[in-house]
Amino acid sequence: MTITTKQFRRAGIMPYFFDERGVKKWAPHNIKKALFNTFEGNIQASSTPIPAVKIFYQNRPHFLPINSADKKHPLKGRWQLQLENTQTVISGPIKTRGINLPKDLPLGYHQLQLQSAGKVFNCTVIVAPQSCYQPQALREHKKLWGTFLQLYTLKSEQNWGIGDFGDLKKFLQNLAPFQADFLGLNPIHALFPANPDSASPYSPSSRQWLNIAYIDVNQLAEFQQSDEAQAWFNSAEVQQKLTELRQAEWLNYGEIIPLKLKGLRFAFKKFQQNPTALSSRQFAQFVQQGGESLQVQATFDALHQYLADRFDNQWGWDFWAKEYQDYHSLAVQQFRAEHQAEIEFYAWLQFIADQQLAECDEVCRQQNMRIGMYRDLAVGVTGNGAETWNDKRLYCLNASVGAPPDVLGPQGQNWGLTPMNPHVLQQQAYAPFIELLRANMKHCGALRIDHIMSLLRLWWIPKGDSAVNGAYVRYPVDDLIAILALESQRHQCLIIGEDLGTVPKEIVGKLKNAGILSYKIFYFEFDEHGQSRDLQTYPYQAMTTLSTHDLPTINGYWRGYDFELGEKFGVYPNPKILDILQRDRVRAKTQILQRLRQHHVPVEAKISAELGSSVSNKFVHQLQTYVAQVSSGLFGFQPEDWLGMTEPVNIPGTSTQYANWRRRLTANVEDIFADTDIQHLLKEVNAIRKE
Repeated sequence: MTITTKQFRRAGIMPYFFDERGVKKWAPHNIKKALFNTFEGNIQASSTPIPAVKIFYQNRPHFLPINSADKKHPLKGRWQLQLENTQTVISGPIKTRGINLPKDLPLGYHQLQLQSAGKVFNCTVIVAPQSCYQPQALREHKKLWGTFLQLYTLKSEQNWGIGDFGDLKKFLQNLAPFQADFLGLNPIHALFPANPDSASPYSPSSRQWLNIAYIDVNQLAEFQQSDEAQAWFNSAEVQQKLTELRQAEWLNYGEIIPLKLKGLRFAFKKFQQNPTALSSRQFAQFVQQGGESLQVQATFDALHQYLADRFDNQWGWDFWAKEYQDYHSLAVQQFRAEHQAEIEFYAWLQFIADQQLAECDEVCRQQNMRIGMYRDLAVGVTGNGAETWNDKRLYCLNASVGAPPDVLGPQGQNWGLTPMNPHVLQQQAYAPFIELLRANMKHCGALRIDHIMSLLRLWWIPKGDSAVNGAYVRYPVDDLIAILALESQRHQCLIIGEDLGTVPKEIVGKLKNAGILSYKIFYFEFDEHGQSRDLQTYPYQAMTTLSTHDLPTINGYWRGYDFELGEKFGVYPNPKILDILQRDRVRAKTQILQRLRQHHVPVEAKISAELGSSVSNKFVHQLQTYVAQVSSGLFGFQPEDWLGMTEPVNIPGTSTQYANWRRRLTANVEDIFADTDIQHLLKEVNAIRKE
């Protein structure tokens, strides 16, 4: 079948893009054709007189054009608009060109119905604000600071070998006296309890529900009150296992998750036997509010465990027997009828996780943190998890998303995530996107959106192909930003957009005008002369950090340890590119040292720009204190750099070669905050940001 340029354009497949050097890169025809086929025909624009959804901005003209197939005989009839959450209905006659809605419509989601010649057409009318929410402190141009952490890396004498919400609560309580304004979390989305080694927080089963591995089992009254649970927990065998898991340098998900699930089953059994009126009512309300989405997640986890107990290699729904590969199938509904208690168990785990996260949020409020926790929204979901299992039409299952080749990643990146079909998303009046935002704006003061350029475009790759063989696919960026602004204002949730990599010019202004904070990495910021960027020239509407989960720690960056690991694990197949990157690193470090000396930072003589140079904790702390002077509204740094750690938590471009998402911190929560050097660092940063 011949596919025309017009068809590619209508599908949103972009013919070219500009790489990080400004060079135009054209997408090969065969790649565009392969991607076009992944839409499976779901790209047709609506042929109805009005679209499925129309977005307006508050206090702007609200004119909805009507698409009349017969120009000689325009539609006649009436329209009516049901305002959100009210009994108010506005109506009027259909005009020749379209519908003039009142200019003063309130913010929200309203339902328009058009009636003509016995036919009824529906449109969701969304009225959005001009920009996202920003807290009062940012509106007053204050300089805020905080930390961000990978929750699973936290160590304590109480957890079960993985950081949990109990550890998070203690971390917040210890951080608060230093007057921090926020604490950022890695994505805490639902993963795969029946496949515990699928550990990447950025490759979730569902982004609407929580990772139950973060439940603090010890905190549960049902666990404490169960004689059976306590006898099991206090046995020599379990205590020995917990000691081993707590002391291990790397997380062993294969042992941690089954152990936690066993403990949670004891607690759930006690809940079933003796629920209090309050807890029973709260759980019932949670289930009701969760609706079908919660039932899908709980059913998926229950069925996955059921199949994994009986058969090998049941990694996700695409490995299951065919009759189970769709939530709506008869076999799945029969499973639900026969395993109601098991499904209720997984729904209860979501209830408990939600409660414990809410308690952490409450600690932030009690401590008057000006932002509190910020959550992290992953760019997509895996193709064989709960979200795709439920709505296959929304997702293009024969494509995955990633990033095109660049200097840092010459092979490109294939993240193994399944993209939403932007056309189906519009046809569904953006309901999945709205639900996603609402789920992730709960119990927090800000939301970091990973790879926020995905609102404009995503690098699609035919499933099973190399990341080199991809093309960008467009998304309805203005509509998505408008909805983001509406939900942000409703939840009073600040939005931080991770805009690293090649950022198209057309989205920069859109994000800025919408009040979305940019994301700046100190390592990457150099001026037009190649010098380390003056901290006072950073934009205020940004969060500046020294590193992220995808980058080396300060210690690792300075030593060039990331290059050592990259060579070891085949990240740099071209030695010429590696040589360029290493020379660039030396130049960058030279510029950073020059800036430090300009600002009279007393750098030790042994600290040099050469790769493999020694690094002291004193220098690591000096660098963090220096960057804290940045003019950006938010400054964030991570416990790994407080502790002077070298080992990264993740190496992009690797999967099984390195133990990604398993490296723990080198000190317990209590020991981190008992360290006098760390105390001094936090006090100094707070003083700088409060100047």
